[in-house]
Amino acid sequence: MTQFFKQFYFDNKRMNKVKVVFSFLFLSFFASVPGQAIPDSTGISLGYPVYSQYLQNGLLINPAYAGSRGSLSAFLSYRMQWMGIQDAPVFQSLSLNTPLKNDKVGLGLMAKFMQFGFTKSQSIYASYAYRINLEKGKISFGLKAGFDRSNTNYSGILTTTMNDPVFTTNEKPYFLPNFGAGVYYVSNKLFAGLSIPAFLNYKKNTSTGSVEAHHSVNEYDLIFSGGGLITFSQALKFKPSVLIDYSLDKTKKLTQLDINGNFIFGDLIWVGGSWRTSEQVVVGILQVQLNPQLMFGFSYDYPIGRMSSYSNGSTEFIVRYEFGYKVSAANPRYF
Repeated sequence: MTQFFKQFYFDNKRMNKVKVVFSFLFLSFFASVPGQAIPDSTGISLGYPVYSQYLQNGLLINPAYAGSRGSLSAFLSYRMQWMGIQDAPVFQSLSLNTPLKNDKVGLGLMAKFMQFGFTKSQSIYASYAYRINLEKGKISFGLKAGFDRSNTNYSGILTTTMNDPVFTTNEKPYFLPNFGAGVYYVSNKLFAGLSIPAFLNYKKNTSTGSVEAHHSVNEYDLIFSGGGLITFSQALKFKPSVLIDYSLDKTKKLTQLDINGNFIFGDLIWVGGSWRTSEQVVVGILQVQLNPQLMFGFSYDYPIGRMSSYSNGSTEFIVRYEFGYKVSAANPRYF
């Protein structure tokens, strides 16, 4: 970690000062939007989906990741959360990200679909990243904008009261526009990123039934991810990393902490695991890089906390394919 900060410090001194100031003001603008007081209301949150293989698609957690792999990268994932529990959450995601011809600009598109109980939600976000080349790495600043949509169908709920008026009509769909930002640094041996996945929060006004947006810095979630690559030999490498999801809300604070480690055998098989403190689960991960373009992955989350009495764990499948891959097999990308 000390090596990372030293390397970043010396690289940063060589950056164009105008670009640094512009990027700082670009992100600070959104953090300074004044908030609104919404009286007599209740908060609405779709939550932030938990993924176990986000390291293979950083766009899931940081818009500044867009275009960082140097090719058009397509990613699919399917996750079954808390298997064994009826109507447990199911998450699906599809993403595309690519650099443009000048290699300084990256674009990304992310679609997520979630179903839990009688509720279905969809999210679509577009990302923009601007990358600055440093002596030993690259730093990028990213923005994302899009919307979340959620709808609950009450018709399948069994109630004790026949034709209960509360459940005879479906809830009006929520349409929640939002935006976020992030910064991402990567070199051949290190990576680190910090993002704010959403700047806006939503509350339902109980007197009017309408949904209203508001902004409060005290409700931000901050997601930090970082790690490195340790090379023992050409046949064996180790990739340690960490993810921290920290809320500025006084009632939440640390909402997720993942400690990860992956062994890479011959740049073909990735075997690793994670310890997720928030859910008290141990994650096992197996990924196969069939060729420089195609990767398959599977993970299983084994609960060892209170959820072990109710859930059989969670599984996740991923596929990543990269079009027009420019990096040879002798120099693959690990971040």
